Amino acid sequence: MTQPFELPEFYTPYPARLNPHLETARTHSRKWARDMGMLEGSGIWDESDLDAHDYALLCSYTHPDCDADALSLVTDWYVWVFFFDDHFLEKFKRTLDREGGKEYLDRLPAFMPMDDATPVPEPANPVEAGLADLWARTVPQMSMAWRKRFAESTEHLLNESLWELSNINIARVPNPVEYIEMRRKVGGAPWSAGLVEYATGAEVPAAVADSRPLRVLRDTFADGVHLRNDLFSYQRETEDEGELSNGVLVLETFLDCTTQEAADAVNDLITSRLQQFENTVVMELPALFLEKGLDAGACADVLAYAKGLQDWQSGGHEWHMRSSRYMNGGGAAAHAGVRPWSVVHAAVPHVRPWSVAHAAEPPWSPSRVGGLGTSAADLKAALATGGAHRFRSATHIPHQQVGPSQIPDIALPFPLSLSPHLEGARRRVIEWAHRMGMLQPQPGVPLSDVWDEPAMVRHDLALCAAGLHPDATPEQLDLSSQWLAWGTYADDYYPQVFGRTRDIVAAKACTERLSSFMPLDLSATASGLSATASGPDVRTPEPVNALERALADLWTRTAGPMTPAARRSFRHAIDTMTASWLWEIENQVQNRVPDPVDYIEMRRATFGSDLTMALSRIGHGRQVPPEVYRTGAMRSLENSAADFACLMNDVFSYQKEVEYEGEVHNGILVVQTFFDCDYPSGLAIVTDLMTSRLREFQHVAQEQLPVVYDDFHLSDEAREVLDGYVHELENWMAGILNWHRGCRRYVEPELRHPQGSPGRLGAPTGLGTSAARLFQRAVAVAG
Repeated sequence: MTQPFELPEFYTPYPARLNPHLETARTHSRKWARDMGMLEGSGIWDESDLDAHDYALLCSYTHPDCDADALSLVTDWYVWVFFFDDHFLEKFKRTLDREGGKEYLDRLPAFMPMDDATPVPEPANPVEAGLADLWARTVPQMSMAWRKRFAESTEHLLNESLWELSNINIARVPNPVEYIEMRRKVGGAPWSAGLVEYATGAEVPAAVADSRPLRVLRDTFADGVHLRNDLFSYQRETEDEGELSNGVLVLETFLDCTTQEAADAVNDLITSRLQQFENTVVMELPALFLEKGLDAGACADVLAYAKGLQDWQSGGHEWHMRSSRYMNGGGAAAHAGVRPWSVVHAAVPHVRPWSVAHAAEPPWSPSRVGGLGTSAADLKAALATGGAHRFRSATHIPHQQVGPSQIPDIALPFPLSLSPHLEGARRRVIEWAHRMGMLQPQPGVPLSDVWDEPAMVRHDLALCAAGLHPDATPEQLDLSSQWLAWGTYADDYYPQVFGRTRDIVAAKACTERLSSFMPLDLSATASGLSATASGPDVRTPEPVNALERALADLWTRTAGPMTPAARRSFRHAIDTMTASWLWEIENQVQNRVPDPVDYIEMRRATFGSDLTMALSRIGHGRQVPPEVYRTGAMRSLENSAADFACLMNDVFSYQKEVEYEGEVHNGILVVQTFFDCDYPSGLAIVTDLMTSRLREFQHVAQEQLPVVYDDFHLSDEAREVLDGYVHELENWMAGILNWHRGCRRYVEPELRHPQGSPGRLGAPTGLGTSAARLFQRAVAVAG
């Protein structure tokens, strides 16, 4: 069969290794699969299928250091998950039976009880039988925190198969961001990461399991695994299975390019994600260990876990190059003319050859570079596959002249509504900012002259609030305007005060203090004690600057009427936003243009999407039912709206950020760096992504939410609440677009202020910034 594209050169910097207990796992998994009813008579596999897939080989590559018992158990898990995938395909995807598929999936969580003593139902098929057996054999050795994480990732893996089935039903190819988010759930790599903890004997400490660095390690691992699989499985999935959820097909459709070009772009994204993994290990984990006060054992566990993920990437690649399940005839290993695992075969002589064909190959010699795990030995290939992107991302020259931002035609199908109280809110938000001290330099803080009154007039944040919250009372609109003013002021304050001086320590101290001004227990604030993220009896400090003073004022006025759960969620949104500004400063210190996936996901936080979406609901009294709010459809609805708004901001702010502020955090710049393209090309890609995210929002609202309503048997009142929330998000997008068009924050004449005046960041200062200042002077002379 002719391959649709040639496999690209992969970035494989780490050597793959083979577990010496391979044959034990092979024998065990074959017997186990038969005992569970997965072979003859299942209608899915027979023994020859299982042998050809060789999941024991996959697990021996991906878990090279565990003992025989652990390897056999992990292999059983992979036999089970691949059998589930093929079983669900035959029973429900091919027949387009969504209702039957949902009933099938709804039974499976009952086979993963948290308590060992809880009985499970009688299995009705091999998938249920296998899950019951595996859960009982695995969880006694793991903590309750791990059980909850692993059960959740297993449920995501299973349940999001309905998302794939729904897309087949409507012949819809997802957009790139949507695809990566959903692939993490249905693709199984987060689930695999949980098994890495088991196989390495290194559970991630609960204190850091939900931190950004650990989340990035899981997500970059997942994206690398899934996108690599997409390259190898493209032919089988698109030609045999009618699959529309494949990364190559997604980029082929989105970029309107050839299959080969799409495959090369997917490979570039794999490289970028693996380099993000490396950067996180080196740059973020040490700081996390210090911040959380982890002892040596806990630090070692995290590093062992990271190494386990690294081993999985290398081993998974080797397995894909050799498994009969995938397209690999165009790979480098297939044409190398060497024994696939020649390096380890000398050390493990009982390992059987991959096929009879290898018997004719010349014997392995230490002078030959080839075989298992040797791709990293080819320095030229490593530089060609990984060096170019890393070089581009780290050598951006700030303050390049780009000219006025080019604004495309942004067609938003939702009508704009504005509050009739806008004019009064404009006046009152400036009065409030004066009272808080935001329109003057902060005592003892260099570079803190961020705003003055003319700058605040140009920003016109009341206009934004009037669109987000068109039905607000005057008091509610004031509160919304002031929250937007505080968030925008802080977003300008961090890069000017901390970014230009590269003072990440001071930025972290500022961020920690800000959280202390958002107590959960407001009844205790009168005594100076409050319940915060640090504990129940933390003294709320006195504000020492405008940033703290304004947040304390806003929190007291906003959080009082909230329920405890809503208050906790609202504070989390603010903490997430302030923490994301630290990520921006860390990238600025490294002069590193972010990885595109990391950028999109962090941009939602730096933009304050959760905060501003919450503001759009103030005064409506509408609460999405918690169980529905956590569905994939609802998260897709919110994320697609957020990405539309964030990328829109990047379009309008391109000149301000790239030329005047020397920023590396702009979506167009990120695309230019990744694709090595010019501004118009980068703008076109970002515009297309905005459009596709908007279409996804509409698709979810029209097609997926009604399914959620039916799945949860919601009442008419609950459906009205959710329909109202969709309308609020439409107002949110329309209000933000109107603000960008109506304010003067991003237009070139207003950006041309004298160096050092409020609203103009200029060149950075401090250690290592002389080159940037010299470049800016050169541009000024040339201009």
